[in-house]
Amino acid sequence: MLAHTPLLLQLDTLSADPRTGFLRLRHPVDVTSLPGWLKGQTQYPQIYWHARERDREFACLGSLQEIRDPAALAALSGQAKPEGGSWPRYYGGLAFDPDHAHWPEFGPCRFVLPRIELIRQGNHTELVCNLWLTDDNREAEMAAAREALNALQPALATAPLPPQPLTRQDSPDLPRWRQMVEAVLAPDSLSRIPKVVLSRQSRLALAQAYDPWDLIAAWQPLSLNCFHFVFRFSPEQSFLACSPERLYRRQERALATEALAGTIVRCGDAQRDAELAAQLLADNKNRLENRLVHADILTRLEGLADTAELSEPQILSLRRVQHLKREIQAHLHPGVTDAQLLAALHPTPAVGGCPRRKSKALIHALEPQERGWYAGACGLISEDVAEFAVAIRCGRLAPDSLTLFAGAGIVEGSEPDAEWQELDDKLATLLGALTHE
Repeated sequence: MLAHTPLLLQLDTLSADPRTGFLRLRHPVDVTSLPGWLKGQTQYPQIYWHARERDREFACLGSLQEIRDPAALAALSGQAKPEGGSWPRYYGGLAFDPDHAHWPEFGPCRFVLPRIELIRQGNHTELVCNLWLTDDNREAEMAAAREALNALQPALATAPLPPQPLTRQDSPDLPRWRQMVEAVLAPDSLSRIPKVVLSRQSRLALAQAYDPWDLIAAWQPLSLNCFHFVFRFSPEQSFLACSPERLYRRQERALATEALAGTIVRCGDAQRDAELAAQLLADNKNRLENRLVHADILTRLEGLADTAELSEPQILSLRRVQHLKREIQAHLHPGVTDAQLLAALHPTPAVGGCPRRKSKALIHALEPQERGWYAGACGLISEDVAEFAVAIRCGRLAPDSLTLFAGAGIVEGSEPDAEWQELDDKLATLLGALTHE
């Protein structure tokens, strides 16, 4: 029996079911690889989300509803629980600056309520078909759901990335980068804007197109302790990330967020890496960079939360670098929405700077490229749970190119060439998968 057959049988029984509103049909399935399952599909959009804690993984196809206006996100909160027993879950992203976001297909904001979800929670995986029934659309909605289920294809195996020469073009280049950093560090600028995160995009020309599902499968084992996600709205464009940074996770009124700022390399030797971690914890420049982030987050939560607690400094170890991290746990006031949280927390000083408005204005004045969804907020929203990662360690994939993005926090004590090297260190894992190093 095909995996979707039980859902078709459930769909047949809905003709005698009087319920309206959002309904979720579900059945257990056995799927080895969610990226491999998505690789086999022909329906769009295609979305993949894998939590940093590794216990939550989602693959999505098709669309019942879409939101492309950030102001409309407020409508996703405060909904009554549907008769079907669970709230709809929207997956999507918000640009770094929605007022300056013109990436084709992505725009300032795009959230999708998918037709099909493949959901893994721990060791349990379900295939889900979503419907939104009204008295007027019942037959058409059921027909669309049946068509989507019948269009499902078998999973394909992800494959190694094809070896190929990669021509790289950086924007800005190193001379321009030095000028940008020096502009941020000018005394009159630094006195008004103590931190600015400057970024670089590195465009790799491709002789042979990468499959996005092969690419994320190659990146995943090299980027543990990270969120992994892909947004593919058409065959021509994909946005992929292996982000170590949580923007926030909300479970009812419990909120978890973090200040992830401050970076040092790893060398692979345990003793030397421990020494480098101790150096990071003691370094004044990196401590300042992190302090500016967590102080800003705590300030922004003051009007939204009853309580907020800051952890002691920790080290988040990745394959090539390690970061300074301080976790924040908060309890939200009743009625606080995800739209409010996104407006308050995004973008954090870890990817923008502080003060927010002035640092964003300086970024737009200095950077030669548009960030789009780089340094944006990507994740999922439902009434009971929401989770967002910051879109860093990411790439925008087209048939003829892969553009990678990286940023570095510029504060008092920053050195242009050291910050340029930090950009390379942050991209080393992603690039290593392409060059098989």
